[in-house]
Amino acid sequence: MLSENFSNYNFYLVSKSPRRHELLKGMGIDFTYYPSDVEESYPEGLTPVEVAEYLSRLKLSKIDFDKVAPNDIFIACDTIVVLGDKVIGKPKDKTEAIAMLTELSGKEHEVISGLTVATKSRMITANRRSIVKFADVLKDEIKYYVEKYKPLDKAGAYGVQEWFGYVCIEYIKGSFYNVMGLPTRLLWEMLDEIMQHSSSEKL
Repeated sequence: MLSENFSNYNFYLVSKSPRRHELLKGMGIDFTYYPSDVEESYPEGLTPVEVAEYLSRLKLSKIDFDKVAPNDIFIACDTIVVLGDKVIGKPKDKTEAIAMLTELSGKEHEVISGLTVATKSRMITANRRSIVKFADVLKDEIKYYVEKYKPLDKAGAYGVQEWFGYVCIEYIKGSFYNVMGLPTRLLWEMLDEIMQHSSSEKL
């Protein structure tokens, strides 16, 4: 699949995340931001993978697909941080951000993105998982990062593409871009699948 094929479609990214906007542009995809005003909550009893996938679908739940054009493609992604069996979301304030990073310090954790791609006639959901290992981070380093970079809009209270990622991450197993917030290779494969399905419907 080449990005020239994208000219026949209208892409909508259901996310205000500047990281996802940057990555989608880097993939050569022209898109329109589509706002989502859903409350990001999920039922009890879901596994972490199910949580990430559920939240990605939830972001599309208020779209009336009966009214969209056949060549409209909607993209929604949700990324969570998991330590053991504990899902770590976005911090409510600086104090919670410091507590999250302190808990993650010196440990491996998992980053899971749920990704949903949908058209008028089809919706597919998948996930990508990566392992991230933090060094033993000093309290002063954590406080410096939280005060300077204010990572309150990020799951786990950190951005891999920021100072904390440069200085405090020992290694990543899996997709770097997944940790950044959008599993780009997975998205490429899902777009190919859904565009082939769209083309076959026209035949």
